[in-house]
Amino acid sequence: MYKYDSNIHKTISRDQARSFDLWAIRETGIAGVVLMENAGRSCAEFISLMTAEWKNRQVCIFAGIGNNGGDGFVIARHLANKGISVRTVICGNPAKLTGDAKTNYEIICRLRPTACPQGFFEIHSLDLSGNVAEQVQKFTADCNIIVDAIFGTGLSGILRGGFDVLINEINRLGKPVVAIDIPSGLDCDTGMPLGTAIRAKATITFIAAKNGFASPDSIAYTGEVYVACIGVVAHNCQNLRNKKG
Repeated sequence: MYKYDSNIHKTISRDQARSFDLWAIRETGIAGVVLMENAGRSCAEFISLMTAEWKNRQVCIFAGIGNNGGDGFVIARHLANKGISVRTVICGNPAKLTGDAKTNYEIICRLRPTACPQGFFEIHSLDLSGNVAEQVQKFTADCNIIVDAIFGTGLSGILRGGFDVLINEINRLGKPVVAIDIPSGLDCDTGMPLGTAIRAKATITFIAAKNGFASPDSIAYTGEVYVACIGVVAHNCQNLRNKKG
């Protein structure tokens, strides 16, 4: 993992990030669930080190129902394995989970009865049609750090459907947030919020920093940006060679 410096490191676009994932799965044979495991484990290690000197480490993970949420489920498992109290809040209907994200959700559901005996390891669902702000306050009341695993780089269009309220309420809490891959609500290519966006203390992104992170305005949302390896690096991919990133 390295810290992103816009003066040194190149960036990639949303389409390049998608192409890299497809290349890694199809050409190298690394299964998507392995890439997700590597990504989530790297994030959990970062969060564990970041909070190592805290007296109480209690984490609330807000996870979407796509692959970004899948990363969040992996993070939850690894943090619980380290004895850190974890509350995972699924932002959407768990029945809509598919693929690798569903696999990792089912893993933490089976793990829950025995995980983190010294603290809590909980799984909840957020009702986006209800009082979102009230639910966020309840879920985060005894947590001192928040993980944003709601939306990834594929997000486009103005946030709505309760997600705007969710993100604004997380920001209003003023607690440190670690964003996974990209702050939810931030446009990957422009670095501008799609109506609103998570304001993170740090962002752990994958493959390479995203084009939007080169915008000086984006730091208000990303905080410090770190690039984690997911098991294969960008310069190995022909689609990313000789391009920006």
